Amino acid sequence: MLDEKQIACYREQGYLGVEGVFSPEETEELRQVTDEFVERSRQVAQHDDIFDLEPGHTPERPKLRRIKNPATHHPVYDRALRHCRVLDIVTQLIGPAIRCNGQKLNLKSAEFGSPVEWHQDWAFYPHTNDDLLAVGIALDDMTLENGCLLVIPGSHQGPILDHTQDGYFAGAVTQADFDDGEAVPVQLKAGGISIHHVRMLHGSLPNTSTRPRRLLLFQYCAGDAWPVMGMGWDAWKQSLLCGELTSQPRVTPVPVRLPLPPSLKQGSIYETQTVLQQSTFKKAKQKMAG
Repeated sequence: MLDEKQIACYREQGYLGVEGVFSPEETEELRQVTDEFVERSRQVAQHDDIFDLEPGHTPERPKLRRIKNPATHHPVYDRALRHCRVLDIVTQLIGPAIRCNGQKLNLKSAEFGSPVEWHQDWAFYPHTNDDLLAVGIALDDMTLENGCLLVIPGSHQGPILDHTQDGYFAGAVTQADFDDGEAVPVQLKAGGISIHHVRMLHGSLPNTSTRPRRLLLFQYCAGDAWPVMGMGWDAWKQSLLCGELTSQPRVTPVPVRLPLPPSLKQGSIYETQTVLQQSTFKKAKQKMAG
């Protein structure tokens, strides 16, 4: 469980790193299952419903950058999604009823892991209130060198920045109204978790190390946060992880931008961001390099 200082820090800064949430045995099991998926990806030549591939992926040298919806494909990932220690922490931050509205496992393999440009998750899926967050489970030590999560503290209290380019959603911030020189790395030991608010500006740089960085990401929502873009009742019920089901959305005065018109490049965030005319990283690269 979080203490009062950690909760206050999350409210003010918009993020937390919490060490030791998963045991070494649980973490190793997650790594082993992930290795099995990497092996399976050798048989895949293009993106599909499970695998998102790095450029240059081959059967001889598999380069997997994302496992899509991992909890639907293996019980070990599903147990991680519903892990009691994770849900205990999440309920402290966004209330007793919790839904999951998305999940993925992002892999940055040694020396070629792709970056993720600056963005706010809220730009992809605005809701009637912003009691939403993402939990990242570190399967490996997350360091500056292997592309750990970067956040801009306090940005969750600011505006929702423009994520469009030439009139279409681009999956990354395209206006220069923030200073990425304020970026802070979230470095963790394997088994720790990162937590970031849905409106937090965040991203990650490429993996330049000889070590992998695998991060299992679960998106959690308050049970009364309803997606602005709509959702069917059956899907709503199935997304509930704990607490009471409700058909009464809580509506608060939060800023909203819809991810419309949709991106010209559909797929994962990696594919969507390929339309960008320039990188969103400016000062952060130099700062993280030392």
